[in-house]
Amino acid sequence: MDLPPKVSLLQALRHRRMVAILLLGAASGLPFNLTLSTLQAWLAESKVDIRTIGFFGLAGLPYTVKFLWAPLLDRYLPPLLGRRRGWIVIFQAALALAIGVMSLSEPARMPAALGAIAFIVVFLSASQDIVINAYCVDVLPADERALASAVTGFGFRSAAMFAGTVTVFLAAYIGWHIAYGIVAVLMATTILGTLWAPEPLTPGLPPRTLAAAVVLPLRDLLQRPGATGFLLLALLYKVGDAFALSLYSAFMIRGVHISLQELSIAGKLNMTISSMVGTALGGWVYLRWGLYRSLLTFGIAQALTNLLYMALALAGNQLWLVIVATSVDNLAGGMGLAAFTAFLMAQCSIDFSATQYALLSAISALPRVVMQPIAGFVVDRIGWANFFVVTFLTAIPGLVLLVLLRTRIRDLDAREKANAVASR
Repeated sequence: MDLPPKVSLLQALRHRRMVAILLLGAASGLPFNLTLSTLQAWLAESKVDIRTIGFFGLAGLPYTVKFLWAPLLDRYLPPLLGRRRGWIVIFQAALALAIGVMSLSEPARMPAALGAIAFIVVFLSASQDIVINAYCVDVLPADERALASAVTGFGFRSAAMFAGTVTVFLAAYIGWHIAYGIVAVLMATTILGTLWAPEPLTPGLPPRTLAAAVVLPLRDLLQRPGATGFLLLALLYKVGDAFALSLYSAFMIRGVHISLQELSIAGKLNMTISSMVGTALGGWVYLRWGLYRSLLTFGIAQALTNLLYMALALAGNQLWLVIVATSVDNLAGGMGLAAFTAFLMAQCSIDFSATQYALLSAISALPRVVMQPIAGFVVDRIGWANFFVVTFLTAIPGLVLLVLLRTRIRDLDAREKANAVASR
């Protein structure tokens, strides 16, 4: 089989579709923190009681179950702008309106109404994510997917940082209503990027019935060579990483005893920047190494860097080690994410990309959801240092499975590259 020459970084970044991916990543990240940390700050400042603030966490539920309505977005076509861009514009317009309504809310007087609006914002945001991920699968050649993960991650994290940091800063000076109103206007402007984005060269065909939209994507996934192993790898590859970071803030405050100010800069901001650099570097390396070598190398790095937190737990309050451990671990995690996203995309058919990617991403996100309560139990029993040894060990099954599936993964990579040649 003749494989295509590897696309260069500059060649990929010059293409219109890569700029569109960057803008869509920003559109995906903009509403993310508005219903999480930013909303918590608004509620706390408005003197809403802590139990009510805790219940607001349920507003994020649609992010974890978005695969349930993804078949609808595969099956039904909007009237304009094609199968993917049409839905994206609809959700972006609805998000701008919903965030605008959210900006008019009064948390102290009507917390239930604000909670309902926040839930709607999350539902629309999760729906937008479904179609943006499907668009990425449809529009990208196989050899650009890891790089696109880096570009999307940069756009997402930049916009999420704005919603999580700048919005709070603005609220301190001009009030929460105007700050949220500004985000609503920015959300509306993301429509321009979607209108400018190119259509996929070979758009997939929607299933003929809703039942087919549910059944056919699952059948298509499960009938492929190595399907069971690939699904298990989707679950296990990031387990060690998710386990180690599940109690990151609690570890830094209670285990290392750093201040909130140190946590915000040396921890959270450093974490965001390191992961952005990692995804960019991982995408660049993936272009040269291919899928299997990238997944294996980055997976080993993800596991080993967990031991830096063990060293930090033993050393205690050492700010330089906080910076080193956070930087190196999130750099490795970002590199792993770039290759892992390419792996997930490679399993999706353009006919069912919304449903299949939503399902695969939900499987891969499951460890993030379930690890925190498990982590709390483990830390309570064996302490922080031993906990991070356990997180290292939990990464090993995914690496062993990866090695066992190496032939299947190389075949998958070869098929994707052959498809990329055919689509160019």
